[in-house]
Amino acid sequence: MISPAAIRNIMQSHGISCRKSLGQNFLIDNNIVRKIIASADLTESDLVVEIGPGLGALTTEIAHRAGKVIAVELDRGLLAALSEILSGLPNVEMILGDALKIDFDRLAGERTGEEYGSTGKKYKLMANLPYYITSPVLMRLLLGRFNISIIVIMIQVEVAERLAAAPGSKAYGALSLAVQYFAKPEILFRVPRTVFYPEPGVDSAVVRLTVRPEPAAVVCDENMLFNIIRSAFGKRRKTLLNSLTGSALGIDRDTCLSGLRNAGIDPGRRAETLSLAEFASLTNSIIEANS
Repeated sequence: MISPAAIRNIMQSHGISCRKSLGQNFLIDNNIVRKIIASADLTESDLVVEIGPGLGALTTEIAHRAGKVIAVELDRGLLAALSEILSGLPNVEMILGDALKIDFDRLAGERTGEEYGSTGKKYKLMANLPYYITSPVLMRLLLGRFNISIIVIMIQVEVAERLAAAPGSKAYGALSLAVQYFAKPEILFRVPRTVFYPEPGVDSAVVRLTVRPEPAAVVCDENMLFNIIRSAFGKRRKTLLNSLTGSALGIDRDTCLSGLRNAGIDPGRRAETLSLAEFASLTNSIIEANS
């Protein structure tokens, strides 16, 4: 199933086609598959949840190394093809479902008979995410606080750069901070568009997110932290004082100015210059100034 001809044959035999609306581009390079598998450091004791198994190129290799694989596929049309391709792998279970709605801890527990919730065992998650849904799925996984140890994903290279970006860089933004609050992102390697069928219009990168046992910063109100970050980057060319007081946060200028000064942050700085720790300090200071 790793060549364009094989993909065309299996899709023709099952009367299915690539759906652009779902961002379906199938990996056709064994070397890339092996590198992705190696990055997850799989063992026979691992449970792996895979989002978007497609036609099973990655699923097959995961199954050879992990104890069990739960593959979540949104496209009902691919399930019959997957059943045929993966029929010789008894440790693979396929689920029709939407990654934006599934409770992954509950799914893991129901399909294994073991406890994988917040007090149970951890599991790993792997995915080749369609470009249009990368950010929503990532935030669903992280904000949901599922008991996942690592996430290995293949995503658009520009998005990968945003996840790992540092303050002051062009790629640094609200997504960078949100992801780094919950996990440690590493860009492992780039994947050219030529190793997919059909070929997408952009290159990809494989990213490993090591989920932190505790968030990277301590704040009084997590929702307030993310609201401040979004507001600050919503008008990133403005100073922090102007972007925050002119936002939907409802913070008056004096409160914002007091919060910035108490956090030791120059009101004339812009959002892209602040670290996560500084945003956390600013959030706590604004809450205190507003109380």
